[in-house]
Formats: sequence, C-alpha cells, structure tokens
Amino acid sequence: MEVEYVDIYTKDREKTGRSVPRKNRKLREDEYMLYVLALVENQENKFLLTRRAKDKHWAAGWWEIPGGGASAGESSFQAVSRELREETGLDVSDLKRPCCYTYRNDDPENGDNYFVDLYYFRIPFTGKDLNLQEEEVTGARLVPESDFEALSKRDGFLHYERVLEALSVLRKSGVRK
Repeated sequence: MEVEYVDIYTKDREKTGRSVPRKNRKLREDEYMLYVLALVENQENKFLLTRRAKDKHWAAGWWEIPGGGASAGESSFQAVSRELREETGLDVSDLKRPCCYTYRNDDPENGDNYFVDLYYFRIPFTGKDLNLQEEEVTGARLVPESDFEALSKRDGFLHYERVLEALSVLRKSGVRK
C-alpha cells in the first residue's frame, strides 16, 4: 500500500516545504494540513450529501458534504476536484471556481490542526449521475437547505454549522440567493 503524504502549512497558511504521511500524524502547534469540501447544488436547488462509511474512526455513518484531505503537491482546487470525482463521480475540474469559505481549526493538544477550504458548485445532476466510492461513502441524498437542521439533529451532519456559515457568505456575496 502506497503511503499518502500531506503538505504542512504555518498558521499563516504558508507552505513549510515539509510533507508528512497522512496516517498517524500528530502536528505541532504551528503546523497545519489542508482539507477541502464541496458544497454541490443541482438544478432543483438540492444539495448533495454523502453518508460516511461505518468504519470511519470519526463521525462514522454521519451525513456530510463531499471532501477530504489535500495530498502533497495539490492545490486546494485540485484536491476538491479529485475528492468530489473519487467520492461521487462528479467532475468539476473544468469549472475553476474560487474557494468561497475558509476556516482554521486549532487543536495542538491532539495535533489536529488544519485549514478547510469550502467550494460551492451549482451544476446539473441527479442521483443517477452519481458513482459512489464504497470505501468512503455508503449513500447519498439530494437535500434542500431547509432540511439540513432536521437531518443534523436526527442523523448527524458533519460540518453543519460551517456549511450554514458558507451559505450565508454566498448569499451576502450575491452568488446564491
């Protein structure tokens, strides 16, 4: 099995020039890795949510928007395009959208420091267009924003608050009404 590496960033989001194996990494206080998320809306104003595999060590079986960690050498957009294509079969690589929302998580006690870039894509697709990666995703749903809160309370919705913040930013910027 090939070891996957991630780039290390400073708290100011500058690359350090170091890469470390993704597995079993514990980052120091001023070390961060990069995650990406794809908020994907279709022509019916429904968002794509995927259900995390039951064997995930964190939030197993919860609903989330597609995404994952950026590999060493990847740009944020390359990572979100790859993750979305791997997990769902949807290809946004030619859309070249800017990141719409970024946040930083600081957890030096557990060595879990990271940046998250969240991208918004509005593309035409239906559930029939999806090709789910079974190792990562056990299901998918197309859900209107109005159902997010109930889904979060009932089944768990990873990144729920951050997704709402990103949608607020999109509305304020006029990208989404």
